[in-house]
Amino acid sequence: MTTSTFPQTAAPSAPHTAGASGAQATRSAPRTAFLRGPFAAATYREIGYALTSLPIAIAGFTVSVTLFSLGAGLSLTVLGLPVLAALLAAARGLGAGERQRARALLALDTTEPAGVPAPKRPGWWAGVQARLSDAAGWKALLFQVIMFPWRVASFVVTVTFLITGWTVALYPLYAWVFPRYVGWPGYRVYEYSSDGVRHQYYLSSPLQIAAASLLGLLIVFLTPKLVHALTSVDRAAVRSLLGRRVAGPVE
Repeated sequence: MTTSTFPQTAAPSAPHTAGASGAQATRSAPRTAFLRGPFAAATYREIGYALTSLPIAIAGFTVSVTLFSLGAGLSLTVLGLPVLAALLAAARGLGAGERQRARALLALDTTEPAGVPAPKRPGWWAGVQARLSDAAGWKALLFQVIMFPWRVASFVVTVTFLITGWTVALYPLYAWVFPRYVGWPGYRVYEYSSDGVRHQYYLSSPLQIAAASLLGLLIVFLTPKLVHALTSVDRAAVRSLLGRRVAGPVE
């Protein structure tokens, strides 16, 4: 018996991409599918980011406005300059925390911004002057100010859609509560009187209950897309004001 031998072809090696010093390799993943959205871990990480951003934004905005007002008011007496320098240092610290949150919850990797400029001469006052010329610190301060109203709006929209969607979608499970314990034939959508005529609308028939549940399910499946759109603004702000983007989103 003759055995034929075929030449072995070496598998091509994976290309090596040299990255910037300290940068991580670029990673990417497909967007969460529409039907998997309400149950995907990435969705709840983004929801967690939107919800936790409110208290963090309140704290950051309060510190930023308070110290800036104090520093600006004292700047005529030179005492305000160290206050502004401390503000920029605090803004840098808050920015570092924001980059960590974006990395953990939004899968957004960014490099750290440039360091604080070196003092031109030795001494404490030279250090204060160097801190005041820190462009990255001023950008981090701007982040805290301009993102405050956006994060308030994001929190309200996220909570509203999240609670409304699941509450309406699960209405068939608790529709019996209203006629038994409240005395309504079903959930009362509205009730008002006009010209002595009373107008009211209840979700009581099986068709109405089913239609309400379908509407709730639609909101449930649209909520992940909405939250992703809201957090995309945060991604852009983190990339542009707190650091340079070096990696794409991951699942």
